[in-house]
Amino acid sequence: MIHHISIDAHNPLRVANVLAEILAGKIYKFLIPGSYLVIPFDHYGTHIVVFQEGNVWSPGNDAESAKVLLTEPVNLVSMHVAISVPTSCQQIEQIGQREGWRVLTRKQGDNVPFSAIEFWVENRILFEFFPAEFTSQYLQTMQTDAIAQILGQPIQLKSHININKE
Repeated sequence: MIHHISIDAHNPLRVANVLAEILAGKIYKFLIPGSYLVIPFDHYGTHIVVFQEGNVWSPGNDAESAKVLLTEPVNLVSMHVAISVPTSCQQIEQIGQREGWRVLTRKQGDNVPFSAIEFWVENRILFEFFPAEFTSQYLQTMQTDAIAQILGQPIQLKSHININKE
């Protein structure tokens, strides 16, 4: 289970406001100046940290904890997240349209295994939102038999194989 994620944004407060609206959450200033924490106070401790554009996590040295560094911003990222939300499809679509961000409702069977709303934060970071009516489809798809039909059998790793050499 994923409890929290971090993203960066051109406009962190605007992004935090939009995410709080969709997650029915609250916004707090985060520990890093110019960053915000969005928390819906659900049963899982879910939250999203929205950093300023270019802020990234970096490993610490030796026993030092991870730290946040400022780097050159990037336009698109490989990270994406899927979140069940208390908001309706229509509300999510309206919020995306209001912000000028791409929103696409995918329906199960249209070359995708489950329904989801693609919500492109600042048109650069993909969030897949699951309103209540989509969550059960997703959970059914993530079961062993359904995944085997979609992706085949899992890769069997052996402890003596060097997975860095493919």
